[in-house]
Parts: sequence; C-alpha cells; structure tokens
Amino acid sequence: MRNQGIGSWPARRNRRTPRRTAVLHEGRAYDYATLHDRSTRLAHVLRGASVGRGDRVAFLGPNHPAFLETLFASGILGAVFVPLNNRLTVAELAFQLHDSGSRLLVHARQPDGKAAELAAAAGLDAHDALLSAEGGGPGRRYEEVLAASSAEPIDEEVGHDDVCLIMYTSGTTGRAKGAVLTHGNIVWNSLNVVVDTDLAGDEVALVAAPLFHTGALNMSCLPTLLKGGTVLLESAFDPERALRLIGLHGVTALFGVPTMYDAMAAAPGWRDADLTGLRLLLCGGAPVPIRTARAYLERGLAFVQGYGMTEASPGALVLDRADSARKAGTAGVPHFFTDVTVLRPDGTETAPGEKGEVVVAGPNVTPGYWRLPGATADAFLDGGRFRSGDVATVDADGYVTLVDRLKDMIISGGENIYPAEVEDALLRHPDVAEAAVIGVPDARWGEVGRAVVVLRPGTAPTPEELLAHLGGLLARYKLPRSVVLAPELPRNATGKLLKGPLREHYGSDPAH
Repeated sequence: MRNQGIGSWPARRNRRTPRRTAVLHEGRAYDYATLHDRSTRLAHVLRGASVGRGDRVAFLGPNHPAFLETLFASGILGAVFVPLNNRLTVAELAFQLHDSGSRLLVHARQPDGKAAELAAAAGLDAHDALLSAEGGGPGRRYEEVLAASSAEPIDEEVGHDDVCLIMYTSGTTGRAKGAVLTHGNIVWNSLNVVVDTDLAGDEVALVAAPLFHTGALNMSCLPTLLKGGTVLLESAFDPERALRLIGLHGVTALFGVPTMYDAMAAAPGWRDADLTGLRLLLCGGAPVPIRTARAYLERGLAFVQGYGMTEASPGALVLDRADSARKAGTAGVPHFFTDVTVLRPDGTETAPGEKGEVVVAGPNVTPGYWRLPGATADAFLDGGRFRSGDVATVDADGYVTLVDRLKDMIISGGENIYPAEVEDALLRHPDVAEAAVIGVPDARWGEVGRAVVVLRPGTAPTPEELLAHLGGLLARYKLPRSVVLAPELPRNATGKLLKGPLREHYGSDPAH
C-alpha cells in the first residue's frame, strides 16, 4: 500500500482479521471487513463532493460509527479530519468550521435545527456540503449515499508527515486554536499506548468518553483498532449502564476521567457489578484522587494514569498500575517514544524537587497550530520541544509531579476550561468593566470556574443575568458556577492582572 497513514488501517485490518469485531454500537456489530467497506464507500462519496488531499472534513455528533468512518475515509484520501465538540454553541462551532475551512460536515443526532443553523452560520450548502448520519436534519442521507457508492479500493500516497486531523483546543487568548496532528503523530502515540499499557489484540474497550477529545480517541479507541480489538462505542456516559456493559460484553479496557470513575463507584450496581474481565483502567484529564483510587483498589483494580495534552496526541507521561501506590500523586515517567523534561527559565534542567516548566518532545508532538505561525513559534523551544505551560517537579527516580498551570487552565470533570475565553465572553456584556475567572474546589468536578467581575459605574446586573449572558456564547461546561461582584481587580504596576491575590481572596471558599 502507498498509504502509510491511519486511513489505511481498516484495509490492513481487513486483510489480517476481517471477521473480528471492530465496533459495537447500540446492539450492532461491525467487523473489520465492514469497517473497511463502509470507510471506502464514504471516501468515494467525499471524493465525489470534490474533497481531496489536504481538504478538511468535519464531524459533529456524539460517539457514533460514522465518526470513525469519516476519520478513516478522510485519511484514505489524504484529507484532514476535523472533530467538533457537540457541546459547543453554534457560534463556537461556526468559528471552527470557518477557521479550518472545512468543505463538508457529517452530523449525527443534533438537536432540532442546530445542524441547519450551523450550516447557515458557516456558509455551507445545506444539501451538498452536509451528510446526515442519523436523526434527520439537513443534508444527504448518510446510509443512502454509502449504499449507492463504489467499494473499489483507493490507495492514495499518504505519509506520516501529512496532516491527519485538526483538533481544536480552547484558546488562552480568547479564541480556539487548531492543534495539527499528523498521521505520524497518531501512529507513534498509538505505539506508545500499546508498548506502555500492554494493550492486547483481544481487547474489548468501552469508549464512553467523547471521541472529539484526544484522550478517548487516541489513548483508547485508535490503539485498540490498531491491535485488532473491539471498541464498544457509547454515545453518552451513564454509570449504571457502563457497569452493565462491562459484564455483558466482557469489557477488558476502559478509559475515563476521574469523575466518570467516581460516578461508577457511586452507582447502585457497583457492588454487584462483574468487573472480573477488566485488566486495563486508563485515566486521564486530571489526577486520580485518593478516594477514587481506593474504591477500585478494593475491587482488585488499579489505574494506569497519565498526563498529556492535545498537542502531544496526547500522551506525555504515564504512571503504570504497578507504581500507582508507590508513586501516588505523580504523573509517572515519559512514554516510551516520548521525551519529557522540566526546565528552568534559562532552559537548563531542574534539580530533583525543583519547580520548572514541562517540555515535551517526540514523534507524537504536533508540528504546530493551524494557520497560527505566531502561536506555533511561541509554543516551541529549539529542537521541536513543546512548551506545555505546566509547572512540575521531578523526583530522584525520574517521576514527574504536576504542581501548577502557567496557563491558568481549569480542569473540571476532565474538561479543559481556559479562563481567557470565558473572560472574553464576559467582557462582551455592556455592563462589565473587568472580568477574571479562576478555579475553585468542587467536591464532584474537582474544580469549577468562578468569575470575579467589576461592573461599570451606574449599572447593576445580577450574577444570574451575567451567567445567562454567557449561556448563549459558551458551551455549558465552560460556564462559571458562581459570579462574585468586586470593586476592583488586583493588578501590578504595568496593569497586568494578578491572579495569585485573586485566588487567595476569592478562591479558597467553595461557597463564597
């Protein structure tokens, strides 16, 4: 095959294990021969819509087989896949479609009118540029066009340096940035997962976390398909249903964020659930709290937890289950094919216990941000080393412990929330003079956002009115859980906002 990218994976699996189950979804089973056939047919559909090498194809919807088929079909043609977060507002999604220049959108199970509204906002033709995978809405019917399409093999020349997907991350400057991931980035990250977690060919992986996030897609779903295992796709996470599925399908691997694991351990069926087949619990998005780990250790299970970022595809550090007790609280050591160092401001490596910035290098690290050369240049040191913006220490054994976040990112239930984006939206309210967003502790989500707002003189909007203003601009998970009205915000002599004093005054009391 000339195609060395991930678009060739269904064809390669088809020639090795055609009858092995690739995907399970809502009672339907797709073997690798079927995945290959459907991905190839969709590639012909895309080509018929004038999609070719380098063109962008977007997908909007919950976890669905069409997500994977669109990803692979794009890869077959050398096109670029753009997964969209279906929790975002139409305005946010329209920006990403415009920014990526996506020529076609596949959508599934969207609320009434959302796909049509998005198509109009993004300037896409409601018939020619949209495919409706399920649940109605504008565009051609996905199953109909696949059935009428050719199944002739396509073998475009696609290399590891070619762009595979653009995954948008919330921007620290108030706008989302598209992290470019090449086929090589995805391949090497998948190899890291296979090597460092002993992923097996008979794996049955439950994927209930959203595929539009890099953790579920690249740490669980794609490595499982690479090995020829089975991906059990759930369109949404329900803890009681997840426990039933684990026993019913003999699930061996599970990926989730700590809040998902907490929800399962608190579900009514937890004590009676059959978890005997589970051998790999992957946890990312946030550190695993001690209370979470204890619930699973009591069932004879331990986590493989890690630290990463979209720009690293995402794996950077991994803490193996064998070290989960001995090195509890750390993020582990670098993945096999990845290098992680902690540097002082002068670029030299820190001594054990000394704080510094986490820097990541390796074949899984992004070449940069989509159409943002300035942001790309700022994100890298010499030699292609990516600056994470996170502060950490390294112990004498080489285990890394995350200490703080230079970028002030809030991690709430595994979702990344960047304060600058929320602050920018708050400042669009005519009565808001200044705004700052910080993270505050939350028993369920780890932390949530709190907005500290200075109002313009003579105005008096309530906190509830300010939150309602944000509701039309930002996804629900980005909304602060509380708003505090303040007379002023702390700043230094040059006018720079000082979030340290802000956290000290407003961030210590969850019920402020």
